[in-house]
Amino acid sequence: MQFLRTDDAHFDGLSDYAFSPNYLEVDDTEGGVLRVHFIDEGPRDAAPVLLMHGEPTWSYLYRHMIPPLVAAGHRVIAPDLVGFGRSDKPTSLEDYTYQRHVDWMVSAVQQLDLQGITLFAQDWGGLIGLRLVAAMPDRFARLVVGNTALPTGDQPMNKAFESWREYALTVPDFNVGRIVYGGTTTKLTEAEVAAYNAPFPEGRYQAGARKFPALVPSTPDDPAAPANRAAWKVLSGLSLPVLTTFGADDKIMAGVEKVFQSQMPGAAGQDHVVLPEAGHFLQEDVGPELARRIAEFIEKTC
Repeated sequence: MQFLRTDDAHFDGLSDYAFSPNYLEVDDTEGGVLRVHFIDEGPRDAAPVLLMHGEPTWSYLYRHMIPPLVAAGHRVIAPDLVGFGRSDKPTSLEDYTYQRHVDWMVSAVQQLDLQGITLFAQDWGGLIGLRLVAAMPDRFARLVVGNTALPTGDQPMNKAFESWREYALTVPDFNVGRIVYGGTTTKLTEAEVAAYNAPFPEGRYQAGARKFPALVPSTPDDPAAPANRAAWKVLSGLSLPVLTTFGADDKIMAGVEKVFQSQMPGAAGQDHVVLPEAGHFLQEDVGPELARRIAEFIEKTC
């Protein structure tokens, strides 16, 4: 598999992002390996909080959540998905499949031998992270979901999503930072916009970011639909505590939190919240508050 690796210099001097890089390797499924970057902060003997980013962000998204979670005594791990951040970036659109993304992150969790995980998952962090829970339920202690879903293709996608999928694949200038800017209520500074663009110095680094929307199961016969249906069967039978934290300004995801609340037994009686000042990228809008709610949820459900 052909891939690119963003030079470390592109990550120098990013505001509020002074975390030490860590790396592991995963099988690229074609006889080679890919390097995956992850942040690993806090005491190594503490149960981990796994922060999963989505499209088209990277672990920079969690820079305001990691310090308060570490201060609360937690080990915090935030990987960059393959194709994003400091992780390797296969150059062909065809290299990216839903199943490969799941397999790469399963390998990462297994290599780190994470146990007692609290998962926070947003956007594609949920589409992948929820599959991790279904594949390895014994490794997870609780789940926090924000502005995400686990679609099976049995419900049609709205026109806004169809337009987004087409845009991602065809627009000549795929400006990641501006896309993130548009999904926040507080709005990013120019330096923050540049930080989201940092992993992608040229368009040829962006195959993964462009492909993600096309991998969302949108029809019942989508290649990923059976695996997601099977995952829902597992998830709906788990008793692990589940908290939903959605952003009120994320109109596309509005109401999806009720799916988790109705389908997962461990969601009953939890302090679910729709955050009024948060958009799709709620980590940017209300990161410290979100970290506080996660820490309180862990304490409540230990």
